[in-house]
Amino acid sequence: MTYETVAAFAQTWGLLYAAVLFGGVLAYALWPRNQAKFDRAASMPLDEEIDQ
Repeated sequence: MTYETVAAFAQTWGLLYAAVLFGGVLAYALWPRNQAKFDRAASMPLDEEIDQ
């Protein structure tokens, strides 16, 4: 294998891997079942109570 072959393979499949990973993270973040969890996390800095 030459460097050009390996580089082309890594670029093509690396882009595909990153796109699939991004899609999975986006689906997890926008899934309706997770909305309450993210709403709680978003309001945590505004809570008066400090847990130690």
